Amino acid sequence: MSDYDSGDGLFQGVDVDNLTAGKKRGHSSDDEENHQAKLTKQLKVHDAKRNDTAFLGDIAKSILKEKFGYDDFRHEQFSAIISILQKENTLAVFPTGAGKSLCYQIPALAFEEVDAVDGNETRTGPGLSIVVSPLIALMKDQVDALLQKGIAAASLDSTKAYEQQKQINAGIREGHLKLLYCAPERLNNEGFIESMKHVPGGVRLVAVDEAHCISEWGHSFRPDYLKVARFIQEIQAERVICLTATATPRVIDDVAKAFKIKKSNVFCTSPYRPNLRLLAESVDTKMDKYPKIFRFLREHPGPTLIYVTLQKQAESLADDLGKEGFNAVAFSAGLRKEVKTQIQESFMADRVPIVVATIAFGMGIDKPNIRNVIHFDLSSTVEEYSQQIGRAGRDGETSHCMFYICPDDFYLTENFARGDLPSRQSLLRLLEDLFLRKVDRTQDGDVIRLNQTSLGRDHDIRAGPLSILLATLELRFGLVRAITPEYSSYKFEAMPQYQHHAKADSSIEGKAIYKHAKKSRYGKLYKVDINEIVRSMGLLRTDLVRKLEEYNDNSIIMLKKSGVENKLKILKPLPKTPGQIKAIADKLYVDMEAREEDAMRRTQQVADLITGDKCFAIALAEHFGMGLPGGKVKCGHCSHCLTGKRVILPPRPTPAVDIAGIQRVLEGCSVRDDPRFLARVAFGIKSPRVMQLKLHQNSIFMSLADHDFKSLLQEFTRACEAAGYNK
Repeated sequence: MSDYDSGDGLFQGVDVDNLTAGKKRGHSSDDEENHQAKLTKQLKVHDAKRNDTAFLGDIAKSILKEKFGYDDFRHEQFSAIISILQKENTLAVFPTGAGKSLCYQIPALAFEEVDAVDGNETRTGPGLSIVVSPLIALMKDQVDALLQKGIAAASLDSTKAYEQQKQINAGIREGHLKLLYCAPERLNNEGFIESMKHVPGGVRLVAVDEAHCISEWGHSFRPDYLKVARFIQEIQAERVICLTATATPRVIDDVAKAFKIKKSNVFCTSPYRPNLRLLAESVDTKMDKYPKIFRFLREHPGPTLIYVTLQKQAESLADDLGKEGFNAVAFSAGLRKEVKTQIQESFMADRVPIVVATIAFGMGIDKPNIRNVIHFDLSSTVEEYSQQIGRAGRDGETSHCMFYICPDDFYLTENFARGDLPSRQSLLRLLEDLFLRKVDRTQDGDVIRLNQTSLGRDHDIRAGPLSILLATLELRFGLVRAITPEYSSYKFEAMPQYQHHAKADSSIEGKAIYKHAKKSRYGKLYKVDINEIVRSMGLLRTDLVRKLEEYNDNSIIMLKKSGVENKLKILKPLPKTPGQIKAIADKLYVDMEAREEDAMRRTQQVADLITGDKCFAIALAEHFGMGLPGGKVKCGHCSHCLTGKRVILPPRPTPAVDIAGIQRVLEGCSVRDDPRFLARVAFGIKSPRVMQLKLHQNSIFMSLADHDFKSLLQEFTRACEAAGYNK
């Protein structure tokens, strides 16, 4: 049999009856044994062909050419795809812009062809491939691109109307949909989990994009990613591919362990890009960066991304560039969705050449001719820096990546890191609140209801750290499990046809909504108490919500939902005594302290790379456990290679503790139960409690920003202890 044969004739001349055990009438025992031996040999040949690299490679290359228009694969794409088609869990670590998405898109399209050779008649359908991705905009872009190529793909996200969700579910049920994109948060949805267990043909592949987010030591850890591995086990997905552009050896080990990926199925490509010129300069102050940026942009025209940390800085720098005659716009997470879209489209179409952006801009941007990437502020990690410069020069043409660094840069990164660690008091009160609050007995089991925004505000814990703490209670301690959140308030505005349609609706849910919807005395909104209907009529909440969504999608009402209520299902008895609660709080605090120190260390790694006595390119590659192609020890065109000198960072003076300044903070703030809170105020770190007390508007806020944070914490701990504070 040829290596390139389709295999269609493999079972020609074989009687189907003989594929089952037992004798066929008219055959002798010897004939039967000979026939079974022949069939066994054929099946072995078939199985060898099924896993043959050349055979699978032909299928993959055919799809690459026909659907995506490329003649050949790049980097380790081919190896990763073959690994997946051979039913192996796989990890691909490729640079930004290296075509990671093809590593799951091509297998998703290849499964049916491979199945045809398998001849697996027990499969109930072609199956589905799921892509877990963190950004709705990124999912939308990929789905749109696939649909234009005639590939059946969809994304399930919060922007989808009920009818759209029905169409997607129908596509899955009927076996038409090949790729389904969803956010990691959706994997908490019990309904989604159950539906994925019963996909016709099963879930063939789960692709985990930005897989470094699963590692607590990854540069952008997201606790919901920790639950992806559990989801894959629950739905019994056939295989998984994890993809990232930025994984250190430690992160690779974490991801491989979580998803049971063998070392032989980890495919890495060096982050080195020979067309990128990695440059850096040091200055004394941030103000010194402005004239340098203006001069750099005049000498290096072309599409440019300038990265800053804060929204205000983005707006300010864009304004200053405008005054210098440059066409620049600011981009940040705080902008309205339509404004973000407009900026992105203008940049892609070369109508706006310069975007001054926070890290919110760039994920999924595939603009080939970005000529410059400038770092105005210090990146928080080497991985973040690598990802951002990876957006330049994807067309292979020379591009410049300039990094301006000064002593002032470290304040912002420390501000973010120190603000994420809650105090011991905050942590203890949070756990007491959770473990001792009222429990609801529901059809889902015993459930704790909470609003995470309110919870963070009540206990002075930022949203990010709070999510990590709740995930740790779930995954490390096994106490609770996050389940599908609910809205606590449903209101609607009745459209002209509402009365007629609602009266004519004979469904139990329709009648219940019509009966219980109460119109505001002075307004035009109706309020529907979903929980009251459930209690009084015994209906399922999901059915009532679905009916309201149906009315909304058909323009019978204009639905207004608010007050997201998170739910934690209790898995085992919760700690109740002060000693039990404190024991868990102490363990969590040690973890969070280590996370804070790790964040500080990561920032220092960026500074060390820029100011170290080594070629930037080799230092960057070594950070990810790799080297330069051909065993080179230098790139020859970074700042260090061009000058033969280190970038010297001016010293950062650390003043002696200002005791009078400490006293002013104590006089301006009556809090004595939390020394870390006082240190935050003095250092200029915003938190929910700081905002509540409006201390960010007080002159004491940020009054000691030039101090060492740990020294401030020490002084305020002494002051609180003198006032009776006890750890």
